[in-house]
Parts: sequence; C-alpha cells; structure tokens
Amino acid sequence: MSTTWFITGAARGFGREWAVAALERGDQVAATARDSAALVDLVAAYGDLLLPQRLDVTDRAAAFAAVRAAREHFGRLDVIVNNAGYGQFGMIEEISESAARDRLDANFFGALWVTQAALPILREQGSGHILQVSSISGVCAFPHSGMYAASKWALEGFSQSLAQEVAPFGIKVTLIEPAAYATDFGGSSGRTATPNPAYSELLAHVRRARRQRHGTLGDPAATRAAVLRLVDAAEPPLRVFLGDGPLAVTSAEYRTRLETWRAWEPLSVEAHGKD
Repeated sequence: MSTTWFITGAARGFGREWAVAALERGDQVAATARDSAALVDLVAAYGDLLLPQRLDVTDRAAAFAAVRAAREHFGRLDVIVNNAGYGQFGMIEEISESAARDRLDANFFGALWVTQAALPILREQGSGHILQVSSISGVCAFPHSGMYAASKWALEGFSQSLAQEVAPFGIKVTLIEPAAYATDFGGSSGRTATPNPAYSELLAHVRRARRQRHGTLGDPAATRAAVLRLVDAAEPPLRVFLGDGPLAVTSAEYRTRLETWRAWEPLSVEAHGKD
C-alpha cells in the first residue's frame, strides 16, 4: 500500500526533493506552494499521484482547507511534512517588527496550523508521521540569525511536547535538523535586515566563522533516501540531523551548557530555599 504525503513548500528545496522521492516510488503526494504554477512539471511527470495546491501557510483557514482537500482527494494522509518557511539574517537590533512577525508566521505558525489541521485525521486513522523541518539553528543559535533561530526553537518546543501528546494515538513526530545545503535558503528564500554599521566588525567575523563551520554545502538530492528511511522506520527518532557536521557543533554546545550549569549548581540549589 502506497504512502500518502502532504508537503508544504514543495516548489523548491527540500520540499521538492522529498516530493520527487515519494512520487518516484509510487507514493501519493499533496504538494503545496505559494505559487502552484511551480508544480506544473511535477503534474506532467507523475499525473494522478500528485495533487498540487496553492497555499500560503500563514493563512490558518487556508491551511485547514488544504489538508482537508488532500484527505478528501486521496482518502487518507500518512506523512505530514512542514517544510514551508524561509531564512532571516540580521543582528537582533536590526530586525524590524514586520520581519520578526513574518518569520514567526511562516516558520512557526504555518507549521502549527498545518499540524493542527492534520491531527484529527491522523488520530482517527490511529497512525501518521509528522516531519517538522527545523535546522541546526533549532538547537544551536548563532549571531546574525537570531530571529530565524527563534522561529525554529519555537517549532522545536511545540513539536517535542506534541510528540508526547500524540504517541498514544500511534502518531510519530520527527524534527529534521539540516546543516548547510545548496538550496536557495540564503538567496531568494532568505531575507536580510538593513545592516547597522556598529556591527560591521562582528558581521565580518560571523561570516568567516559561518564559512568555516559549514565547509562544503550538502546536496539536497542526497536527502531523498534519508527521508524515505525515516518515513519507513518503525521507530523514527524525535530529532535527526541531515548533513555532515551538526553533531560535532551541537556536542560542543551541550558540553558547554552542562559545564556552566554544573558550575552554577550551588546558586541554583540555594535559590530553591529551605523547607
């Protein structure tokens, strides 16, 4: 029996790669994009296996309608992929109110609305797998991408709680945390705040560190098989990295956190007070 997917942000990047991976093995895919014209070639290639839909995930009513239409069309939904979103670069002081709200609307609330829309369907089926596309920035925050990290940390928090809430219904949740890939994350899919000259020296350092940290960019097409393995796994992980490098960065981050918390534990215990 084929698997039925609902994928947001399927016009490009990971969303498109995973839609193609699913379609090539005969799965059914409801693919959404802000501009459904970007999905025309997939319709031509895969025919009735694909249901293209125009969707702006920041519109809660539209997200619910799209999920409902996909279920009505295919009869069920098995895998929900919340991939829609985009990057935001800029120091925290540089981020405008509109940029902050836009990032949370797309990267956090969009995933929340689609998740809420899908949950009644998955609960009724007694099965399902929700894939939340987070980032290494969802577990480690870096300068010049704090607003993006904030949106992903919010996604991480609600998804970890969600996993515990829906496990009794046979629903699984996985946070996918990619490293740097050769997508247009830093191009047309990203936004950059107007720079403040006060941060020019720091920005130069951040860019050097980013180049050193990321090294060679990953190939988005190489993630296809990995995501299919996740979907097919009987016991998929709550969190998984994609790419070479995130584990080392995150391990160093958590070692520092634990060392700091242990060093300050006497203060923590003192702050508890006495019985």
